[in-house]
Amino acid sequence: MAKEVTGTVMKVSGPLVMAENMAGTKMYEVVRVGKDRLVGEIIRLEGDTASIQVYEDTSGLTVGDPLVKTGLPLSLDVFVPRGVDVPNLDLDKLWDYTPQNVKVGDLVSGGDIVGVVRENGLFKKHFIMVPPKFSGRVKKVMPAGKYTIETPVVEIEEAGNTMTVMLFQRWPVRQARPCVEKLQGKEALLTCERVIDALFPVTLGGTAAVPGAFGCGKTVISQALSKYSNSRCRGLRRLRRARQRDGGGLHYTGVTTAEYFRDQGYNVAMMADSTSRWAEALRETSGRLAEMPADAGYSAYLGARLASFYERSGRVQCLGNPAREGSITIVGAVSPPGGDFTDPLTSATLSIVQCFWGLDKKLAQRKHFPSVNWNISFSKYIRILEPYFEKYDAEYSMLQHRMKNILQKEDDLQEIVQLVGKDSLSEDQKCTLEVAKIIREDFLQQNGFTDYDFMCPFAKTIGMMKVIVGFHEAAQKAMAEFSGEHKVGWNSIYASTKGLIKKITDMKFELPRQSEEHFKKTFVALYEEVLAAFRDLSLDAATESPDRYWKTITGKELGAWQGTSF
Repeated sequence: MAKEVTGTVMKVSGPLVMAENMAGTKMYEVVRVGKDRLVGEIIRLEGDTASIQVYEDTSGLTVGDPLVKTGLPLSLDVFVPRGVDVPNLDLDKLWDYTPQNVKVGDLVSGGDIVGVVRENGLFKKHFIMVPPKFSGRVKKVMPAGKYTIETPVVEIEEAGNTMTVMLFQRWPVRQARPCVEKLQGKEALLTCERVIDALFPVTLGGTAAVPGAFGCGKTVISQALSKYSNSRCRGLRRLRRARQRDGGGLHYTGVTTAEYFRDQGYNVAMMADSTSRWAEALRETSGRLAEMPADAGYSAYLGARLASFYERSGRVQCLGNPAREGSITIVGAVSPPGGDFTDPLTSATLSIVQCFWGLDKKLAQRKHFPSVNWNISFSKYIRILEPYFEKYDAEYSMLQHRMKNILQKEDDLQEIVQLVGKDSLSEDQKCTLEVAKIIREDFLQQNGFTDYDFMCPFAKTIGMMKVIVGFHEAAQKAMAEFSGEHKVGWNSIYASTKGLIKKITDMKFELPRQSEEHFKKTFVALYEEVLAAFRDLSLDAATESPDRYWKTITGKELGAWQGTSF
């Protein structure tokens, strides 16, 4: 057995360890620190000394303790309790392997699929690929059967060297896995949350940030996305909360795992909860290294580190044959102190991501969930996704635009109402306020603990949008067309359509696990009922029959007219 190359601990400062005799090591090389062989990573080299970030508790570590150099970068092999070093995959378990698209004598290169493993009932096709940097002629192919993950199922020969393909791959987590090219997103990540799918959509392969104070529902949104979104890969979807000592290792591990499944041709969604802990770890380490601090004490390279993480998202053409595409969508939760969105981490994140779902503490306190604030949130993917959404409904862009306008007008009108009262508003403004209330309480708000609203398929979302916007447009048109003696106000509209408004507010009670045809049929029928109701209302207002007139005059007017002959 080869003798281990060692260094010596010369200083311990929390998770930061300084070591000497480190000549020949590389940046981001993994080392084993102390007698307990704690996992550490080199983050700075100066001559013969190295600064090491230890990812475990350094209690009991002393000056003079040995340090073992591994010569390897941080990979997907992980550690569990303190000092325990075990593989993250069961090396003894047998897996059903079936060769595919390969035979002896074939030329193969990185990314080629050579077999498939049935992992479990949920993930039925785990493709075995030639590692990215391998190429050559196939020398040996194992037949279908049960093998451990370390069994060479394919042997490749090139220039006299033999390389083996096993049922797993090792890859340095800080290095992005290669692809043929990055492509522009064209399909939406359907989250089954109405406020996101309707107003602030994200593409498959896009990036989104979810900043919010404690208790606003960041984790619940991440869980909902991991359960109900249309990303194909449903294995590792949500990254567990990183400890304060983590220097991004867990985040890089998560995105590298996502890249591995992306290369198999899957659409992967990764939820990082939360990047704030990573930034805090960077700030702590930067302070111990005596680096010049930036805003709020964060390291000056915070933005660069975040960008290197988020830029590994995207829709790509994968390496190898058969030709395939895959994508990684990254949704990063951010926990700014006190919900302050001017925090340096939040600002740096917003300069990188293309979709922003800002959570509002006031909405959360009113138990309005998801607490996405529609006045500050945005998505830069709307125009790209218009052709995709128009396959569901050609009017999607118009519906989204008008629904946002209604909400924006409500925000402006609320200031007037608070100053001079609701009675000072015009009839059309009163209508806008009431429809905005329906949008807020019966469309944007979802109760994840009910059997009817725990998810909302897009067919149901767009059907509800069509009915609500259609009601608002019809009401505004009726009020604009009739004035003077035949004037139609919001009160008369509300009185004559009270039952219809009840049906509109009850649309959310449609159970989600129904066919797209059912939702189309249901909401088209309700939309036609809305138009028919306003046609009748307009007809009544235009004809204004004497019988209807006598029914609408007040008792006071009738008393004043007693004794008058006609």
